[in-house]
Amino acid sequence: MQPLLVTKYGFRIRTRHGGVVDNLLIYGRDEQEAVTKLRQIYHDCEVLETRRQVGGGRHAAACLDALAEAG
Repeated sequence: MQPLLVTKYGFRIRTRHGGVVDNLLIYGRDEQEAVTKLRQIYHDCEVLETRRQVGGGRHAAACLDALAEAG
């Protein structure tokens, strides 16, 4: 079985209250998954910019290991 590759995406958003948040970094298998995760945290935000981070790819297992160590 081939490991899932996740990529880091950078976002610049405007919150529903009008504040601008820059350099939000979220991992996802693709851009749509990263946007979905972003919208779970920042409801009704406006995405102003999306960047795929170069060299930000990681294996999903590594992400899960890091989460397990942090928790």
